[in-house]
Amino acid sequence: MADKAIDYIFEASWEVCNKIGGIYTVLSTKAKTLQKQYKDRVIFIGPDVWNDKNPASDFKESTVLLKKWRETALLPDGLEVRVGRWEVPGRPIAILVKFDAMYATKDEFYGHMWQKFGVDSLHAYGDYDEAVAFGRAAAAVIESLVDFFGKKAGNVIAHFDEWTLGAGLLTVKERVPAAATVFTTHATSIGRSICSNGKPLYDYLAGYNGNQMARELNMESKHSLEKAAAHAADCFTTVSDVTACEATQLLERKPDVVTPNGFEPGFVPTKSRFAKARTAARDKMLRVARALTGIDFGDDTFIIATSGRCEYRNKGLDVFCDTLGQLNAEDTPRPVLAFIMVPAWAGDARADLVASLTEGLSTRLADPMITHALHNYNEDPINWRLHQLGFAAANPTGNVTAIYVPCYLNGHDGVFDMSYYDLLIGMDATVFPSYYEPWGYTPLESVAFGVPTVTTTLSGFGQWICSTSANTFAGSGAVAVHRTDSNYNEVVRDIAADLLQLMKLDNKARAGISVAAMATAARADWSQFIKYYNEAYQIALDNHSK
Repeated sequence: MADKAIDYIFEASWEVCNKIGGIYTVLSTKAKTLQKQYKDRVIFIGPDVWNDKNPASDFKESTVLLKKWRETALLPDGLEVRVGRWEVPGRPIAILVKFDAMYATKDEFYGHMWQKFGVDSLHAYGDYDEAVAFGRAAAAVIESLVDFFGKKAGNVIAHFDEWTLGAGLLTVKERVPAAATVFTTHATSIGRSICSNGKPLYDYLAGYNGNQMARELNMESKHSLEKAAAHAADCFTTVSDVTACEATQLLERKPDVVTPNGFEPGFVPTKSRFAKARTAARDKMLRVARALTGIDFGDDTFIIATSGRCEYRNKGLDVFCDTLGQLNAEDTPRPVLAFIMVPAWAGDARADLVASLTEGLSTRLADPMITHALHNYNEDPINWRLHQLGFAAANPTGNVTAIYVPCYLNGHDGVFDMSYYDLLIGMDATVFPSYYEPWGYTPLESVAFGVPTVTTTLSGFGQWICSTSANTFAGSGAVAVHRTDSNYNEVVRDIAADLLQLMKLDNKARAGISVAAMATAARADWSQFIKYYNEAYQIALDNHSK
């Protein structure tokens, strides 16, 4: 049967023009490929949480786009929208919605969701109310757009990402019969909660009941909403095989298709700029390290890093810290400079560090392993573990220097003033030893920049590497270390051994690994992975028409 033509795709997410985590990367990099296929018939919908003092940096408002719709749009009282371009590759249309007006009818809506879909909002707390308000607002925008386009709307896809948009999907399901719905869970709320609470997920997954665990972990409302959306959707997707197993068990619906996360190669410097960008990145990282520690780091310094969301256990930050401790006890063939680039509860850049950088000083600062002030200095688990391992000592031992960067690297952090991507290109290796990682953008980004990476078999990306290529640096530029619920110390030793292996290689071998890494990234280009989304859209249209 021939594929059905798609006239419009509306995709709603909390991370449209709002960078919080990996979903932003999924959508912002996918946009260019979708634009190429559908050209302005893809419309992203995100929350308008911005103001004059804190504007959306990647949204450019337009007075022309969808002008007639804006002039005639039938939206709930008080609902305000702005239309413009999302300033990412492809520059898709984006609609930002100010959703505060939805709170006025919150209780009535919660009662209706219980009666219609069995969603339990009684135990809601935290960001639940906000998520539902935005989800409803996004659904109202989609309903208005479908009414506006009328017969031209044709085959419409309404795509919702994560539990935070569950209310949007349920509303569209009820109020917009013309739209085929897709729901993507990037990580189940209850699976993430199980891991965050220190419980073993994998050894006991087959014995977990999602509803029971939601009650135990005070997650009833979020889990209930996510489960209802997954069951109501015309097509249910997730981003990896590992999360598909999790969703099947905890949400009790097997995903119709796995939609792995691709990457947009336009973020990587061209060949003519690559060497210069790498040199600039290394120079900046070595200068910052010198200003903190007073140590002159040579060109042979082996620079490694980890990054991502600040989830100490889930993201394997505990493993990374202990791996540095293991390396520090080894006779490393090169000095090692390790960065932990994880946004935490940080304040301003350290004044003494900024002064040292400005004046070109090389005096060891007090507490020379952190770049920014921490509001919870004594409670921050990364800071605590690095101190415990001796990395802040006045007279350090070993060849490893650890530096904690607890801020967003957006080019305006006050120390590096370079983006994460601008620094990534200068590294010799990255490590992302996640315990809970539905996909794993950070290792994919690393290989895209030709930087070899170590991840684990508990990540979606790690499983993809194991199933599609050689699980070696030479074969794919990536190694997925076997990780279970019970082999923590073995993982630490294996990662340290992998890094030591990289340090001992000559320039020719390192260059070959870089080529292999980029080839792996090319296989995960959105031009390769968009087919899974196209499959999801067709499944949604087929199921919607039944």
